[in-house]
Amino acid sequence: MSAIVFNNISFDDHEQISFVSEPKSRLRAIVAVHNSQRGPAMGGCRMWNYSSETQALNDVLRLSRGMTYKNAVAGLPIGGGKCVIMGDPQQDKSPAIFEALGEAIERMGGLYITAEDVGTTPDDMAHVSKQTQYVAGLGPNGDPSPYTALGCFVGARAAIKHHLHRDSFEGLTVAVQGLGNVGYDYARRLHKAGAKLIVADIDVNALERARNELNAKIVSVDAIYDVDADIYAPCALGGTVNAGTLARLKVKIIAGGANNQLATSEMNSLARQKGILYVPDFVINAGGIMKACYEYFNKAESEVEDRVLKIENTLLGIFELADQKSSETSFIAEEIARASLKN
Repeated sequence: MSAIVFNNISFDDHEQISFVSEPKSRLRAIVAVHNSQRGPAMGGCRMWNYSSETQALNDVLRLSRGMTYKNAVAGLPIGGGKCVIMGDPQQDKSPAIFEALGEAIERMGGLYITAEDVGTTPDDMAHVSKQTQYVAGLGPNGDPSPYTALGCFVGARAAIKHHLHRDSFEGLTVAVQGLGNVGYDYARRLHKAGAKLIVADIDVNALERARNELNAKIVSVDAIYDVDADIYAPCALGGTVNAGTLARLKVKIIAGGANNQLATSEMNSLARQKGILYVPDFVINAGGIMKACYEYFNKAESEVEDRVLKIENTLLGIFELADQKSSETSFIAEEIARASLKN
């Protein structure tokens, strides 16, 4: 197993990787701490029906590293970590699984703080909290997705200002892939601002809701890559910008809420060659971790929105630097993150 971990392309000197098994609850999880230089590692707990342990490991390593960069660029006093639970969130959940996870996190002594993510909810985190204090995103206001969506909206606004020289979404078309909590709220904000929406999701109910409430046009999950739009907003799982899909995209901007949107770092260069502005995912979608961090450290929730709104100026600065250096936006954002880790 060590060879698989240390030679993994996404290992990137992770500080600690814990494989958690609790037979009674049937918990199988991986907790990855990438970097704790700025403070305890914080990042959500994802539950997904992975096809293999290798796929789960690859996912948690990429997500954990992304959290380090995300938290550093956001200027938060936390490092980067992530947890994945192997299982179907629709069928395999139980209070026992999350309590067992809480016990495992407690044994880490505060090195890692968890929260909700894809496939988990504030209710799940409440079960985790029965066994550990190292958890955020609790209670009726524990859902961080509205703040993630707000960050995506102001991040996209920065992109249209810089790349399209526009101050308004009025008349622009946005192709939204994924209508979960983040994707739907992001789409709602875009609709309110005057954008036309084309949406795709595997959830028929979410699609009908978007059609009825947001006047959205519905396409299949594959056809979303072929639509004529100004912005492609990936808000589902990662890796949707790859060699095959990028060749099909007919957009000017990529700005969405998903983590690890680029299948490989080369995709940013290829997108730039096509004249597409890529908005680094770990910058635009940082609103949720800002919310979780402020909650965990007992900072006023009223301050969270102001922090999230600053994502717009952060991205404008990244776009300007990328232009000045004739470089990729993701590379500039990673440079900023690495510089923050040295301070």
